[in-house]
Amino acid sequence: MVTTTTRGEFPLQDDKKSVRAWIWYDWANSAFATTIMAAVMPTFYGSVAAAGVKGASSYWGFTQTIAAVLVAVLSPLLGAIADQAGAKKKFLRVFSWIGALACAAMLGIGEGDWLLASILVIIGMIGFGTGSAFYDALLNDVVPPARRETVSAQGYAMGYLGGGILLALDLAIILKPELFGIPDTATASRISFFSVAVWWIVFSLPLFRHVTEPGRTDGVRTKAAELVKEGAARLKDTLFGIRRYPELFKFMLAYWFFFDGINTVIVMATSYGTDIGIGQSQLIGALLITQIVGFPATWLFGRLANRIGGKTMLYASLATYLVIVVLGYFMTTALHFFALAILVGLVQGGAQSTSRAIYSRMIPPGRTAEFNGFLSFSSRFFSLLGPLVFGVVGLATGSSRPALLAIAAFFVIGIALLTLVDLDKGRAEAISSTGQETALPF
Repeated sequence: MVTTTTRGEFPLQDDKKSVRAWIWYDWANSAFATTIMAAVMPTFYGSVAAAGVKGASSYWGFTQTIAAVLVAVLSPLLGAIADQAGAKKKFLRVFSWIGALACAAMLGIGEGDWLLASILVIIGMIGFGTGSAFYDALLNDVVPPARRETVSAQGYAMGYLGGGILLALDLAIILKPELFGIPDTATASRISFFSVAVWWIVFSLPLFRHVTEPGRTDGVRTKAAELVKEGAARLKDTLFGIRRYPELFKFMLAYWFFFDGINTVIVMATSYGTDIGIGQSQLIGALLITQIVGFPATWLFGRLANRIGGKTMLYASLATYLVIVVLGYFMTTALHFFALAILVGLVQGGAQSTSRAIYSRMIPPGRTAEFNGFLSFSSRFFSLLGPLVFGVVGLATGSSRPALLAIAAFFVIGIALLTLVDLDKGRAEAISSTGQETALPF
């Protein structure tokens, strides 16, 4: 039997050094999201790695799908194993190195190497996506529930700033390679991939040095095969025992819908902008605007959530997304696109960070990585629905404008389901399920 370790009454550090170290990891791994996933690699893949390949965009789509499925399958099982072993930080270190080394290997991608590029992107996304579940789970070991909205938001804010700064530097090198003694933009792009690896590793070091987590209190070192067996058993218990946490499950249902709406806005924004005539440089500029606005906005969002309530601020952010998709329907110019990028920057990080904090409060103690992995698994599979609806509506109407408007339904349903969630009851259900009624200082 595995028990939960506590320090005093709660298994956390809650000191400035460990909190800062946890926050810095968002700065570290967000470079992958901006440079590899959003801005540079998609363009490089089509123009260099898959140059002259018929259906290159389809191959890129398949790459994203394969990576998403693998992350969804791995996250909950590995999360359960990490909880059993008291090894969330160890797992995070391993997957951070996997992701970073994949980025470093992208230096070797040449013209026509679309298969190599796809493999490395998939490996990188496994490192990023699976590692993020362990990172989110460590929030419970760093700060008490009362401070999670603030600290979670600070992490997302630093991610916006760090990812934005490196992306700006990379774009400067790519757009003007001759100023840096680089022969061409393709070489500059490869260097930008390597810069993500260095950035990721260097700025993750504070977390690995200063953040600790509760270990197994029984003192038993379990063999890997036994950990997999125990982890699989706990994952099965989660899948079939989620009814023991009805408020948590209702929040997950709401999250699946509004997360899918947010994700669809993110992944389809560039495609939508292109369809209505927005240029590539303007699209990249809009992405940078979102990063720049996102840093202070998310920081402030967390402070307001701590003061007036995370659920209230989550409502506000989702209502803003409704406004964004409605205004997007009428958008015609790059100026409109920039205005919507500002609106997205104001609420995107806040919605995600507040959701992370709310969810963390309703997770049973000692099962944080498992439940974060399960949320990652379920939401990633459900997130296929938003782009599918976008595509179907776009094909049926012959325009991407009504397709964007259709995404409003995800926010409406998400908000409606969120009204049914009793957060206090959800916290009580999490505590009582483990017999640790006094463990969490609510």
